[in-house]
Amino acid sequence: METMQPPHWRRSFFTVIAGQTVSLLGSSAVQFSLIWWLASETASPMMLAFSGLLAFLPQMLLGPFAGVWIDRLKRKTVLIGADLFTGLVATAFAGLFVVMEQPPYWTACVALGLRAVGGVFHTPAMQATIPLLVPRGELVRAGGWGQFLQSGSFMLGPVIGAAMYAALPLPVILLTDLFGALVAALAVALVRLPELPLRRDAAAPNVLRELKEGAAVYARDRKLCFMTACITIGLVFFLPLSSFYPLMTSDYFQGTAWQGSLVELLYAAGMMLSALLTGMLGRMQNKLAWVHLGLLGIGATSLLCGLLPPTAFGYWAFAVLCMLMGASGNLYGIPYTPICRRRSRRSCRAARFR
Repeated sequence: METMQPPHWRRSFFTVIAGQTVSLLGSSAVQFSLIWWLASETASPMMLAFSGLLAFLPQMLLGPFAGVWIDRLKRKTVLIGADLFTGLVATAFAGLFVVMEQPPYWTACVALGLRAVGGVFHTPAMQATIPLLVPRGELVRAGGWGQFLQSGSFMLGPVIGAAMYAALPLPVILLTDLFGALVAALAVALVRLPELPLRRDAAAPNVLRELKEGAAVYARDRKLCFMTACITIGLVFFLPLSSFYPLMTSDYFQGTAWQGSLVELLYAAGMMLSALLTGMLGRMQNKLAWVHLGLLGIGATSLLCGLLPPTAFGYWAFAVLCMLMGASGNLYGIPYTPICRRRSRRSCRAARFR
């Protein structure tokens, strides 16, 4: 059962997305500053690998269950709670600098992991909220708009983070996350979010049963199952690479924080341009072809980045390849969600008539 969208859905949609954009702007600045602090202070691939592991571990452990729990809560509650939790984690870590002056490096890794816990709940809640705000025929276009604004925050965030890192102590930078979280929470609070009826068994969720129900949707659609499995395997190898980008700049290319922020800026610029292209196209006729093109681009640019020499030319080539990598990520990600929704809905409908 789908909830009807309000007549002024664009106003509600852009209010929520604008608040999330401000939050992402602060979060990306804090994320860049934290990781650059680790990279420049330790120059240790193991430390960055540990930070990346803790950042991805919540998704691995909690991701399969997050959707089941979110179904039993109001989307507005989840979104506001996840935003505020992330901001409070950064604030608590800033407090460690006041108490200890120089906290152990592993505490930054723990902070990155705890911030990721908020994302585990925030991302699926937002993905489930957008279809309730936006008419079905506008989902791809709205996804492009949303990604355009969010890519802009990812593009400016590292630049702001580099500027603040050069001018301000890290504890002050960390408070940016709290400010962004408060803006995002206020934006969500001001909008009336359509809600699906809460499930009757909300007090006693059967997580295993509902995981089986979700798996059954994929099992009934072999193409969707095969595509999702291949994408998952590929992203297991690709996503951790982002943890090493700052070290690649600071240690391999002997770059500065500004050069590190330029790499992040170009990556986000690629995301923004591809999102803008997607928003202009509106309805894609062959979404699966765009998914294939995006995944091919991710693989090719990652391979080329690993072959670059540690020279000035190598750094600039790395920056350009990161821009193409960011564009490829959106070319795959934006059409993939409507494909999953359409095929899963079709699979459930077919199973109902058997």
